[in-house]
Amino acid sequence: MTTSDDLSALREKPFSVAVTKFEELLNQSGRAFLIGAGCSKCAGLPLTAELTTKTLDSTKLDDTSKAILTAVKDLFDGAAGAHIEDYLSELIDLLAIAERRVERSAKQKDITLGADKYTAAQLRSAADSIKRVIAAVIERKVSIETHRAFAAAVHRPLRVGKAVHGQVVDYLVLNYDTAIEDALALERVPFSDGIDGGVTGWWNPQTFDREGLAARVLKLHGSINWCALADDPLPRRIAMSLEVAGVNDRRILIWPASTKYRETQFDPYAQLMELARRVMRPSRGSQRVLVVCGYGFGDAHINIEVDRALRESAGDLTVVAFTSENEPTGQLKSWTEDESIRDQVLIFANRGFFHGDVSEKSKTDLLWWKFENITRLLGGER
Repeated sequence: MTTSDDLSALREKPFSVAVTKFEELLNQSGRAFLIGAGCSKCAGLPLTAELTTKTLDSTKLDDTSKAILTAVKDLFDGAAGAHIEDYLSELIDLLAIAERRVERSAKQKDITLGADKYTAAQLRSAADSIKRVIAAVIERKVSIETHRAFAAAVHRPLRVGKAVHGQVVDYLVLNYDTAIEDALALERVPFSDGIDGGVTGWWNPQTFDREGLAARVLKLHGSINWCALADDPLPRRIAMSLEVAGVNDRRILIWPASTKYRETQFDPYAQLMELARRVMRPSRGSQRVLVVCGYGFGDAHINIEVDRALRESAGDLTVVAFTSENEPTGQLKSWTEDESIRDQVLIFANRGFFHGDVSEKSKTDLLWWKFENITRLLGGER
């Protein structure tokens, strides 16, 4: 049995004031959540480092794909914190170069990696193989009780077919797993993830506009239960028990973050990102809070989108960021130092609370950044 963290420090000032401010923002504003890999750890799913190791060590990669992945990894020698998404991003960038050479009938069409050369077809095959391995690592038995409690707390009190406060809650999900969708379904929260149908379904973005929704789940990097038919690049969800002609060996539609990815220019990713931009830009005069959970701000593409939304919202967007860092670093630190937007950013760090001119520090770990503890706070516990 997992022992719950002690949150008693959050009952006392100044941190009780910070929690109250968080609660007030959620009650007074439209709500959206940016969900990263840290939110899946409690379910038994791997963090990025473990996912990287398991993918590199997988016996399911063919020799050519493993050689390509290893060679790409070697390109990051000396890079701090490089991981599988970096490697796959690099591979797709190289694939784009190779395909452009083929399209333009260049004499030098192949890509050199290490001591070997690879064709665009080999790079594409390797990328697809790596994605299947990632999906295999993630597709394991998991416990989503925390996610269910999270969904119940966010949508409480929920009447079937009606959103809380009459507003749809948006989940901007960077993870490939389906923990959020599964939790919403188990809690009977009416939602759309863009897939129409049932266990087997097809991409239909019009489902995001259906009446009666309480939530929308935007899988910005795709999903392990999305695959492609040979003649259709848009996602299909096909039951694993089905043998379907043209599924192209169940090519998994997941997309690691990179601003250079050619995939970002195509649907469904373009549609999803455009919808995410609208989520982060509330109509003038209305307020929206974006709660960031389990995300380390390591994706430049996402960081740029949030930064732009903050600056273009005229104060109508507030970002609440939970971070395991003791104090703001990187992107969060930049926001705290920018007088034009610092008041729109609340940071719940491991050892402090930071908002505008407020800098309340703790000598002990507050642990309010854990997804389990965010869920407890949403449920009213302190």
